[in-house]
Amino acid sequence: MKKIYFDQASTSFPKAPGVAEAVFHYLSDSGVNVNRGTYNAAYSVEEEIFDTREQLLRLFHFTSGKGKNVIFTSNITTSLNFLLKGLLRPGDHVLVSAMEHNAVMRPLVQLQKAGVSFDRIPCGPDGALLLSQAESLLRPETKLLVCLHASNVCGTLMPVQEIGDFCRNHGLLFILDTAQTAGILPIDMEALHIDALAFTGHKGLRGPQGTGGFLIRDELSAEMVPLLSGGTGSVSHTEEVPSFLPDRFEPGTPNIPGILGLHAALSCLEQTSMEDLIRHEKKLTEYFLKGIQKLDPEEKYLRLIGKKTSEGRCAVVSLQTLNIDMARAAYELDSQYGIMTRVGLHCAPNAHKTLGTYPQGTIRFSFGPENTVEELDAALYALEKIAGPDPERKAEKKYGF
Repeated sequence: MKKIYFDQASTSFPKAPGVAEAVFHYLSDSGVNVNRGTYNAAYSVEEEIFDTREQLLRLFHFTSGKGKNVIFTSNITTSLNFLLKGLLRPGDHVLVSAMEHNAVMRPLVQLQKAGVSFDRIPCGPDGALLLSQAESLLRPETKLLVCLHASNVCGTLMPVQEIGDFCRNHGLLFILDTAQTAGILPIDMEALHIDALAFTGHKGLRGPQGTGGFLIRDELSAEMVPLLSGGTGSVSHTEEVPSFLPDRFEPGTPNIPGILGLHAALSCLEQTSMEDLIRHEKKLTEYFLKGIQKLDPEEKYLRLIGKKTSEGRCAVVSLQTLNIDMARAAYELDSQYGIMTRVGLHCAPNAHKTLGTYPQGTIRFSFGPENTVEELDAALYALEKIAGPDPERKAEKKYGF
């Protein structure tokens, strides 16, 4: 059975050309550490890692930053923990969207117990941010606004330009979570007034898992308390944490094979037209949305969640099956048709409350550069067979199978 991968929002597959080879080459032919060895092989790897920092500066148009302003972590969750726990103090107040992932919300709930407070900016039933309601939530102690660029549940895009302008006008720091958009949509840190940007390497950038980081302005880094500390290979005469970047936030041996794999992925991305990527994923999203609505225009057995067209969203589509338990539907999509999706709450419970899909969640389909219209046709066919208006399916739901 041919396998069809529609879980790109969780992690990309296949990875970009050259990624596996870069990881294999390092592990089999080099394997040296960085910032420790005083020999050419170590210097060569250090140069490649520095070049990866430069690639990320270019990707996110961080023209006022330098390589040192790119901090590598193991994933975007770690990056957001670094930023939130490093910047916020008891008494500070934060604004978030009502669509946030737990990568933002769990650190904030932890911080809430230590005296940090937050308010959610409301979103509509399609996940769209109601930014006009944000001003009424401001307090004198409001320090920053943190939000995702696109919902990992329904794909709805946040109005990041308007958010950036709002933060600039009200003297707030702006932290952006790009988990679903880095490498997929253009992001300009300068134009959007972004003070810190968190990214992951294994989704839209098509690099290895276990890679990620954040880009940060110098003035923020100076006030951040490091979440972790330890050996850096620099200023080893002191037991104090280094004051300079990136060492201040990069203790211990980094994920060198992962970063070199990310370097290969970014090199591939730099040779690819982002406009073509956007066009391709928008085409797939529009085709799938129209296909679902053609199958069931009155939403009697399939309910689309979020925006009904490809405008204002990325290539993430959630739906609910009304005649069959969604976990069973996802299982049958895989076991009978080879179609891999994700089912559940997607680590974003309040997003589901906003969308009206809590606590049952959704089945999520997410598309990438290698997916095709033919694969979408197979998914639409399978959904009709599995979740369609079949009396036996209704009976199964009634009896809880």
